[in-house]
Amino acid sequence: MGCIVYGSHTSGDFKMSNTVLAQKLVDAVEEADSSTKLLEAVQNLAAAGLAETVPSLIAALGYNNPGAAVAAVDGLIQIGEPAVEPLLELIDNYNYAARAWAVRALAGIGDPRALNTLLDAAKNDFALSVRRAAARGLGTIEWHKLPKEEVGSAQNQSLEVLLLVCQDPEWVVRYSAVTGLEALFVAADESQSDLVSKIKLKLEEMEKIDEDLAVKGRVQLALSKVQESFALNKKFQDKSKDGDGADHRGDGRR
Repeated sequence: MGCIVYGSHTSGDFKMSNTVLAQKLVDAVEEADSSTKLLEAVQNLAAAGLAETVPSLIAALGYNNPGAAVAAVDGLIQIGEPAVEPLLELIDNYNYAARAWAVRALAGIGDPRALNTLLDAAKNDFALSVRRAAARGLGTIEWHKLPKEEVGSAQNQSLEVLLLVCQDPEWVVRYSAVTGLEALFVAADESQSDLVSKIKLKLEEMEKIDEDLAVKGRVQLALSKVQESFALNKKFQDKSKDGDGADHRGDGRR
């Protein structure tokens, strides 16, 4: 495959070159006659990061080749927004395996258009790997892409589901729920005091009752970050009450 010399191309030529490259990569996937060649072809397709390849990467999610599916998910995450609507359309497909990979890709992209899909998958999917990916994804939604007035409600929806998923029977799913809670805590602003308090309380509860050592360790890591933030906020509040933060003990004494 020839190398594209970007510097000598106009924007139109560049777009055409990408289209030609995408078609060559897609053709290689379609012509692959072994699982090894298919894996290599999908990896090359994913590495290109071209929006034109989204349909073929999505098709690769349904192949009976887990390695190719993993590569396709990575490629879709790299492409980002252009892959979201096609992935959401796939969710309604009856091919469960492809649907599961699509949820993982949507979780990795973090686009808020996938929020309802991730909420449902985290709560209801029978595959622990899908619940795990969805729970992690709920904490890393790109909230700034939502209208400002919708952010609080969407974050509270995510919190409600993550609190539920913290009770999942599978430790890896609970672990991811803790990761999601920590990320949600970091994303919350000062108006979300109720949300951050609920996250802190849940982590403190899990630290006491969760029996899995890996989950407990992840809870302690998240809780240390949460408690540090609470301590800093209290410090700033105390300074604000005190005026300039100076020690005024003894003021007014003669």
